[in-house]
Amino acid sequence: MRFNVTLRAGLALALVVLSGATFAQTSTSALSSGLGQAWPNVADQSLSPNWHAYVFTLGGVEYVQINDVNGNVQGAVGTAGGTQFVLPMGANAQNVIANASVSNASNATTVYQDANITILAVPSARGVTLESTCGSSVQCQGGH
Repeated sequence: MRFNVTLRAGLALALVVLSGATFAQTSTSALSSGLGQAWPNVADQSLSPNWHAYVFTLGGVEYVQINDVNGNVQGAVGTAGGTQFVLPMGANAQNVIANASVSNASNATTVYQDANITILAVPSARGVTLESTCGSSVQCQGGH
């Protein structure tokens, strides 16, 4: 009887481990299909001809990657439920600001906008700063 219980517990544990490995592999492959690439295999959703904006969604989180006109990744922002965060990727990752105040710079360019997020490119002394603000359907929360 004890061997039977131990065998069942071992099989249950193996099933949980295998399920987790499969989930992890699925989650990783969904984003690895383009996030971080110069020319990902998703539609360019940029509102500006000088930029490229690529959107990836996984597990309720939206990731927006901004590339320059030559395909160089400049930065990326993730957003879920009104919280935004900067992904540590791209040549300008240090110049990406999540949950920024709405820029009043006259030279700001709207690169991407949907109901959850707006991303602006603002020329600055450091090059270009990418600023993200909440879209019209959500209230901004912390997440700089």
